[in-house]
Amino acid sequence: MAVIDLGSNSGRVVVLDVDDHGSIEILADGRSPLRLARDVAPTGRLSNDAIDRVLGALRDFEAIASGNRAVRTVAVATAAIREAANGDDLLTRIRAETGIEIRVIDGAEEARLGFLGAVYSLPVQHGTVTDIGGGSMELSRFRDRRLVGSFTLAVGALRMSDRYLASDPPAAGELEALAASVRRTLQEQDVPPLKADERLIGTGGTIRNLAKIDRSARAYPIPRLDGYVLGRKRVQDLVSVLSGRRLSRRQVMAGLNADRADSIVGGAVVAVTTMETLGADEVVVSGRGLREGLAFDSIGAHLPSPQSVRRTSIAALASRFASWDRGRAERRAAIAARLLLALEPAAGPSQEERLDQAATVLDVGRSIDFYRRHEHTADILVASDLAGFTHRKLAWLAAIVRQAGDEEMSVRLYRPLLGPDDAEPVARAGAILDLADEIEQRVAPGRGLGVSCEVRGREVHLAAPIFDPARRARLDARFRRAFRRRLVVTPMVGS
Repeated sequence: MAVIDLGSNSGRVVVLDVDDHGSIEILADGRSPLRLARDVAPTGRLSNDAIDRVLGALRDFEAIASGNRAVRTVAVATAAIREAANGDDLLTRIRAETGIEIRVIDGAEEARLGFLGAVYSLPVQHGTVTDIGGGSMELSRFRDRRLVGSFTLAVGALRMSDRYLASDPPAAGELEALAASVRRTLQEQDVPPLKADERLIGTGGTIRNLAKIDRSARAYPIPRLDGYVLGRKRVQDLVSVLSGRRLSRRQVMAGLNADRADSIVGGAVVAVTTMETLGADEVVVSGRGLREGLAFDSIGAHLPSPQSVRRTSIAALASRFASWDRGRAERRAAIAARLLLALEPAAGPSQEERLDQAATVLDVGRSIDFYRRHEHTADILVASDLAGFTHRKLAWLAAIVRQAGDEEMSVRLYRPLLGPDDAEPVARAGAILDLADEIEQRVAPGRGLGVSCEVRGREVHLAAPIFDPARRARLDARFRRAFRRRLVVTPMVGS
């Protein structure tokens, strides 16, 4: 389906393939800087130029949808068109000239859809979603991944920038007045602070651009934004950096979309003031939001548990690769689980889940190159759109896969998400995955797993279909380093 969002700052279209489990694959997208909030503010009406911009953008969005074979289009408009006195006239023209039906949604619906899209892919249970748009900011409070309340505040990035930031670069007094206005609005609306077990989730262009600027300024192993964590101190630093530059210099900043250079300072002040007022030390960035929420809502999807989201997302990713074989993946995962139970009986659900995921996806790298499949799989994992993972969980998963194929791999590759304390558990998980893969390659489809494992003091006794003495010696040497135990392999044919 194609999803169109006519926002106060920009218009967006995204073409999505959505399955019944809520798994999303993005096929295409497009964006147009409409600046409708700026157009509406002085007169309360959309100018003819603004209407022409919208119509031109919609024709382009329609072409993108058609070019990517969308069979259904869902379209909404938010604050600026909602507030414009001639908004209905625009909708009539859109319907007549393009045939697209635009649904104008109120703040509560915008908050609900934004929450649905933003929280789906993140492993969070309780908190508040903030979506800083061009004209308004939506706040959605949730408990147990269920929406419990929402607020719509007229403190959008473009609206506040135009109202308070007249100088270039902005003066200190202007920034203070903007922050005071946001703080006062939050207090007047009785927006509650975060509880101890709650997190602040950020979606929308302002938050994502702040995250992109921050990420571009440091070495970081995960290229995607979904799940990126921005500390409040870092957002404060970004406000200082951005507000100290003239517009012409902001337009060429690494990580910042040039067409947001005129609103990013105001949006950043809104963001950091919201964090301060709600007592949030950090904001978790969501790469999804209103548009994805519309897609989920259109198929009647509800928010499943993070574990279920991860399971569905892993399966969806693996199925995209011709080299992936479900039967092999399931056998490898079963063997790995049996080995883990014997070698580390105190392993918890997180360790079991990580190893199962690593064993499941290992073969996707074969689509690129068999001999470097571990490395390719690890790179695919961190670059993919896997949902339900923190960035640390993704780094862990990629490190296990890479370690299985390269014992010399250092967790430093995934700094700052992994540190020295992670080296030993990653090495052990990698050794188990390596062994499970060796065994699975020797088990014919339809046969039993052909493996039993028992720890006897300083030795691990393994019955498995591994006959080559040199291969058994290699595995023994690896186990000595990872587990400080000798691996004794008794060759046996799979049952």
